[in-house]
Amino acid sequence: MPDLRSAPHASAVAIDNVWWRSAAIYQLYVRSFADSDGDGIGDLTGVRTRLSYLADLGIDAIWFNPWYPSPMSDAGYDISDYRDIEPAFGTLADADALIAEAHDLGIRIIIDVVPNHGSDRHPWFRAALATAPGSAERDRFWFRPGRGPDGALPPNGWQSIFGGPAWTRVTEPDGSAGEWYLHLFAPEQPDYNWSNPEVRAEFDDVLRFWFDRGADGIRIDSAALLAKDAALPEIGPDAPPGPHHPYSDRDDVHEIYRRWRAVADEYGGRVLIGEIWIPDAVRLARYVGPGELHTVFNFPYLSCPWDAAELRAVIDNTLALNAPAAAPATWVLSNHDVDRIVSRLGRADTAFDLQRRSYFHSLPVDLALGTRRARAAALLTMALPGSVYIYQGEELGLWEVQDIPPGLRQDPIWRRSNGADPGRDGSRVPLPWAGQAAPFGFSPAEGCGRPWLPQPARWRELTVEAQAGGAGSMLNLYRAALHIRRSEPALGDGSMTWLAAADGVLAFDRGARVRCAVNLSRRPAPLPDNAGLLVASGPLDGGLLPPDCAVWLRSPL
Repeated sequence: MPDLRSAPHASAVAIDNVWWRSAAIYQLYVRSFADSDGDGIGDLTGVRTRLSYLADLGIDAIWFNPWYPSPMSDAGYDISDYRDIEPAFGTLADADALIAEAHDLGIRIIIDVVPNHGSDRHPWFRAALATAPGSAERDRFWFRPGRGPDGALPPNGWQSIFGGPAWTRVTEPDGSAGEWYLHLFAPEQPDYNWSNPEVRAEFDDVLRFWFDRGADGIRIDSAALLAKDAALPEIGPDAPPGPHHPYSDRDDVHEIYRRWRAVADEYGGRVLIGEIWIPDAVRLARYVGPGELHTVFNFPYLSCPWDAAELRAVIDNTLALNAPAAAPATWVLSNHDVDRIVSRLGRADTAFDLQRRSYFHSLPVDLALGTRRARAAALLTMALPGSVYIYQGEELGLWEVQDIPPGLRQDPIWRRSNGADPGRDGSRVPLPWAGQAAPFGFSPAEGCGRPWLPQPARWRELTVEAQAGGAGSMLNLYRAALHIRRSEPALGDGSMTWLAAADGVLAFDRGARVRCAVNLSRRPAPLPDNAGLLVASGPLDGGLLPPDCAVWLRSPL
């Protein structure tokens, strides 16, 4: 591949080193997007056939969940080779072609890098298992002797995020019971030791490998977990992340990202995006400090209930905490790890918490209410200052599939919790493109295997084909809003000004041209003064804004 660090792409991607400040970014989960060869699994060729759909939608960039070779113990987040493509998805040549074709359409590419852990099939981990305790190969991971006279107890009581102990004991090359290794997630995902210089150098090279191939950004998975206390102290279940936590949001993690930023800065216009689940907003803002990450995901907004006061507080806090670093805010309603927004907003409790997923799934869902609110939430989210993320299927109004038969579920969270946690499969069901029956155009019509997760029969009403011609469809609402967002200089990055509004209503100006109002109350509310309607999430009632409805208005002269 040519070195792209100094030469612009010969494509429709504009030379803009801060494009990410206002971007509309589409999260694409390859396994569930489009299947070209009929095996029931999405692939890169399928993505390439649908790039024109994404260009027409009006997005600026695609974020790909991990597309690397993987045993798929955790849907690709257990990576065995960071410099290749999972064979079920295609080849490295397919990725190169996809990047080039996306760039020709003006779409940038963000890839997912998983630095906290790899796969137990990674060559480094296999080499570690083949060598003796204390070897250089084992020092790339967290191998430790067990406690007790025969080492039969794990080094400490840390628990896996996926449930169960965070340690697994290995069998040594001579057949004896041996050391234990750390895995904050599944046993098939051993944690890297980031105090090891080889680990740091390896990931420097991984970043350069993909930047040289044309990737425009890196999304960093579990970004707060890399640095760990070598003393491995015990930790209580309620201990907050921070400098005294043994593995979450430790101060020394920032050294890693200053190093990564230096690599990214060797290239023009590349962005580093952190996935960081920590409750302390002040500490969260440190990740976008000078010389570190460009942006971080806004999980407080994603988790916020459908309540005007709470949403306004989250919005204000987000903007205030990003302001000192001059970093743009990010706004997201859902992703591959959380419940789809239509289902969440159709419940009596509209908040979300990963630790309470089984509770939320126990609540009835009013799909009509959830859809109405999701339409309004989309306009609110796309009107806020900064960048916006759209998880695939949001633009179709898909709901969380909660009735997947146990025998078809694949999420390790489901298995490791013995079904107590329903896991994330329900947000990962393959997209419906066309037709009246599964696989709804996701796979070729003839000779195809069933999709890797079952699609609801009622999704026939939500296919791209069914919605394309409907002026009031969710798909066309997204298309209209994204194209307005791109054409209006007031939208995207910049400032906002709150307006006086009735109880339960959020109203604000974006510059001097665009005004947004969202009614989260149970009664109609007056529309703000305006010079005309740009787009509405639902029918208006004369000069009133109905409940669970949002509008973009032309600001009065």
